[in-house]
Amino acid sequence: MNSLQGYFLIATPKMTDPRFQEQVVYLCAHNEDGAMGLVINQPIPDIQLEDILTSFGLSAGIARLPAVYLGGPVETNTAYILYSAEYQAPTCLEISPTTRLTREPVVLEDIAKGCGPQNYLFLLGYAGWAPGQLENELRMDGWLTLPADDEVLFTTPDNLKWQKAAKKYGIDIVVFGDVVGRA
Repeated sequence: MNSLQGYFLIATPKMTDPRFQEQVVYLCAHNEDGAMGLVINQPIPDIQLEDILTSFGLSAGIARLPAVYLGGPVETNTAYILYSAEYQAPTCLEISPTTRLTREPVVLEDIAKGCGPQNYLFLLGYAGWAPGQLENELRMDGWLTLPADDEVLFTTPDNLKWQKAAKKYGIDIVVFGDVVGRA
């Protein structure tokens, strides 16, 4: 089995699960035990990062904080910070040479002080797949897998991530899978 860790899962128009339609998932882990990823283009409008910092007794020294994202439907009360690798957290999962994942509260403290990671996403929940489940969804053409791109991950506006992630590889995801022709 080839691991898709560090890849994007881009929902195709054939995605049947409404929770993932037009979503981009960044796969953080993928092995024989299953897969875990984070939806990177679904901000939660009712939750602000400033409010989360305040709940930890922190005040942000940064004028503008990024959105809080719904990382997926599993354990939505659990927080994750996906960030650029120039920052060193005490414990983390190395996803790729340029990205890391942590749940360490000290990262929030550093973000509040303005000395956190240069690029990061704060997410609640994750997307998870049991062994073989993701592979089945891939066979059903529910997902397109492409190497992840840090620009799409961290700096592309959320409403453009779905299409831009595919366009980087010359794919128009809106019409992906439509087959027209004659035999």
